[in-house]
Amino acid sequence: MKHEHPHHKHPHSEPQRASHAGHGKHAGHTPEMFRDRFLVSLLLTLPILYFSEQLQAWLGYRAVAFPGSAWVNPVLGTILYFYGGLVFLQGALRELRERAPGMMTLIALAITVAYAYSLAVSLGLPGMPFYWELATLIDVMLLGHWLEMASVQATGRALEELAKLMPTMAHRIVEDRVEDVPVSALKEGDLILVRPGEQVPADGVVEEGASSVNEAFLTGESRPVPKGVGDEVLAGAVNGEGALKVRVTRTGEATTLSQILRLVQEAQASRSRFQALADRAAGWLFYIAVALGTLTFLAWLALGRDFNFALSLAVTVLVIACPHALGLAIPLVTVNATALAARNGILLRNREAFERARDIRFVAFDKTGTLTEGRFAVRAVYAQGVSEEEALSLAAALEAPSEHPLAQAIVEAAEEKRLPRPEVRDFQAVPGKGVEGALEGKRYRVGRPEWAEELGLTVPEPLKQGLREAEGRGESVVALMDEARVLALLALADRIRPSAREAIQRLKAMGITPVMITGDAEAVAKTVAQELGIERYHARVLPEDKARRVRELKREGPTAFVGDGINDAPALLEADLGIAIGAGTNVAIESADLVLVESDPLDVVRALTLARATYAKMVQNLFWATGYNAIALPLAAGVAYPLGIVLSPAVGALLMSLSTVAVAVNAMLLRRTALTAL
Repeated sequence: MKHEHPHHKHPHSEPQRASHAGHGKHAGHTPEMFRDRFLVSLLLTLPILYFSEQLQAWLGYRAVAFPGSAWVNPVLGTILYFYGGLVFLQGALRELRERAPGMMTLIALAITVAYAYSLAVSLGLPGMPFYWELATLIDVMLLGHWLEMASVQATGRALEELAKLMPTMAHRIVEDRVEDVPVSALKEGDLILVRPGEQVPADGVVEEGASSVNEAFLTGESRPVPKGVGDEVLAGAVNGEGALKVRVTRTGEATTLSQILRLVQEAQASRSRFQALADRAAGWLFYIAVALGTLTFLAWLALGRDFNFALSLAVTVLVIACPHALGLAIPLVTVNATALAARNGILLRNREAFERARDIRFVAFDKTGTLTEGRFAVRAVYAQGVSEEEALSLAAALEAPSEHPLAQAIVEAAEEKRLPRPEVRDFQAVPGKGVEGALEGKRYRVGRPEWAEELGLTVPEPLKQGLREAEGRGESVVALMDEARVLALLALADRIRPSAREAIQRLKAMGITPVMITGDAEAVAKTVAQELGIERYHARVLPEDKARRVRELKREGPTAFVGDGINDAPALLEADLGIAIGAGTNVAIESADLVLVESDPLDVVRALTLARATYAKMVQNLFWATGYNAIALPLAAGVAYPLGIVLSPAVGALLMSLSTVAVAVNAMLLRRTALTAL
């Protein structure tokens, strides 16, 4: 039997400040910059379209002629190339310096070839200029990058909203007076007053008062959460009807709100393996375009066609090799996945998390605080000679003054059943044994069953059987005694989270094997595993051995680990996917890939479901983006020329736009993934 105080399993470690410089293809760029360049370029494009010889031929009109009208398109095209295209040219130089041609290099190649060829035609080279294709290409690219950056930044708006939640002033209690100080001046251990309707300025524990607190900013739960003495309150939460005196436990960067702020920043700053893959695909397209363009030029010359025809087709290949859809394929999916995840209380610490999560075959759970709530509850009352309700009422009356977790669990159980609590007289705590006192003129004791043996009290046979059953389940047992005998035994166990059983069933339905890894005793682990339907479990595992158990699982297949404390950090890092549960506690956020804001095991299922859907969308989008090129490039090279089909840059640009729209729509469909139905 156990009656020890369960130790707090995750001391807080103040997170290191993470600073992520802008990097990648959008280093130093803003959505506003792309928007402004797009709008100016669009204005410049209108006259270029009007004066385009190709459009005049297609639409059967004659553009107005005036001295120098032939130079309108070359001049506007030059302005457009250097103003609208500058960002792509700079990006290409950066990629080429890094010897990693990607999206920017591909775009720069297309617009440079279109511009140079068109200018050559304007200066006398026989052929049809590509000014309108140059203009529309730059417009589409600027629009696409603007939309991409704006949508990526839209997920960052949540960040700004979170930042606004932080109050700037706090009421610090110093001796008997209250003084207003900046939140930045608060230190751990300060006592602060939070008045009704005010925001909590720092994480802390209630020392005096009772109220309800709105934590919707953190959990999405609109109902206020009751708070009393000993409960934790979080910075940014809005206090309800009662004044609270709060002892500060975390300030500034260490508060849960600040951790979440930083998590979102990290998620935005990290670039996923698939994003890199999209850039690599663009790099390959660059090489393919150059090779195919060169081959097209040489092949048509070898077949006896004239220089201008061969050059025109080669230029067409180079111009339409640039599928903007490829640049949007992954970011748009990630943006939608991040937004959907955040709405469901799932925070991505890095963007690769969802890509790694799709293959998971094993999910290893820590027990205490993850599958269970980490606090005791009365499971059963074994009574003899008194009713169960009377036994619980008497025990609660004696345990009420105690702060021991088992005592508090007994008091809570009596309160839930609305049982009366007799007045206690001559209360006395007996160290290492329990408590005693007089109730209605009669002396009672509550404490360890061993205390009854020491006092030589009678233990009825049904209670002995109850004790054996409870100890077989690894539960803590408390005895209620009078002067002569043991009246009742109360069996207490760590409360299993309500959704844990359903989460385990759903994981099994997904073909994923749940495993429990716990430092608790074999009997406790076995009982919890049986109740939840977990076949594989490991008990008495030390924190440093959790990582070893995860390593062993990884040999059988990709493994996720779900934990809630600092002592889970090695296992969270060792796992293919680390999931921290319960951001409201001192979570090992630093080690996790995903953070579940609410302490709900079902969110693990939601995260893995979303991961699979996200990966499917990424693959589909890469297919849509590159599939366009598989058709367009051979046609542009003149493969179907004998059949009278030659793909012009204009039609190529249209196809490219359609593929971009397909990718965007497909990414948006991710939001329809049914997670809330779980």
